[in-house]
Amino acid sequence: MDLTNEQRLIRDSVREFVESEVTDGVSEADETQRFPETVWDGLAELDLTGLTVPEEYGGIDVDQLTYSIVNEELAAGHLAVATALSVHCLATSCIRKFGSDAHKKRWLSEMAAGRPVGAFALSEPHAGSNPAALSTAARLEESTSGDRDEEYVINGKKQWITNGERSGVIILFAKTDPDDPTTVTQFLVPKDVEGLEVGKKEDKLGLRASDTTTLLFDDVRIPAENRLTPVGEGLKAAFSILTGGRIAIASQAVGVARAALADAIEYANEREQFDEPIIEHQAIGQKLAEMQTNVQAARLLTRDAARKNEDGVDSMAASMAKYFASETAVDVANEAIQVHGGYGYTKDFDVERYYRDAKITTIYEGTSEIQKKIIARNLKD
Repeated sequence: MDLTNEQRLIRDSVREFVESEVTDGVSEADETQRFPETVWDGLAELDLTGLTVPEEYGGIDVDQLTYSIVNEELAAGHLAVATALSVHCLATSCIRKFGSDAHKKRWLSEMAAGRPVGAFALSEPHAGSNPAALSTAARLEESTSGDRDEEYVINGKKQWITNGERSGVIILFAKTDPDDPTTVTQFLVPKDVEGLEVGKKEDKLGLRASDTTTLLFDDVRIPAENRLTPVGEGLKAAFSILTGGRIAIASQAVGVARAALADAIEYANEREQFDEPIIEHQAIGQKLAEMQTNVQAARLLTRDAARKNEDGVDSMAASMAKYFASETAVDVANEAIQVHGGYGYTKDFDVERYYRDAKITTIYEGTSEIQKKIIARNLKD
């Protein structure tokens, strides 16, 4: 699939930024579990924090394919950075699509400039793949503040929230009637409201520099106008946004797989056994050939989904891309370790981190099993 001159320019500028500003600090960020805020500021300087924000609010409003390309390039350098940006873009997309003019004026210009950071709070301890089972409740009642008539009072717990600690605005999904699963609704919650606390920060296998926390809501009060969707239309809104989000995750999986493949090829050309580079050994050469083919297939599926989503929501294309690309990332990273032999099992080489990071792409924003369920559903007459 050919890219436009503008898409190539953005790809090349992001790749240059990753090489010059990102890759040197990845190991330290992973080891310390600290998100590289200077990298985030660099993304803002490149206008990447405004990828899904309209130009009138200071964003660059890129098409789906360009968004996919940016995610791939960032993930090839540091998946935690790509993940943080994609979740921020989920939040800006929600405000753009469902917010009022007042919401857009209040939040989008600042978010396009990088701060506040956005978070997307859907998952709960007992509601992951089945978000209709969430228990967080938003009760409408008379306001205790003199500047508004009604407000929502929110109680509940959200889990696995990327940007949970560093965010300044949260897109929240809650039931207006805790006993009615059809009342899931989308809200905008500023991070600094009273009663909102950041809970446990997860100690994860991979994606360790990503800020992943629980969020606790204890009688959090927000204006009634902070409801973004009509009552009961929250899940429909979430799924429409997450289709694009799944393409972003597929793109990130391609980026991780690409990085693992590149390291494996470089090592196979340099490492000698039996008086020749191991790439000359049939077993290694064929392994690399299969890895190369699968990475390219994953990229083509992902870019096809991006193009289709530009014309409207295509859940099947997005799910096929995410399923295949994420499973490919795990397989390619695993094989990259195998090519490196014992060295691949050490932290002296990046392939062990690629392997740890790749696994999450098969889980978040819909597991591989959920993606196959969506694909199968679309095959019915």
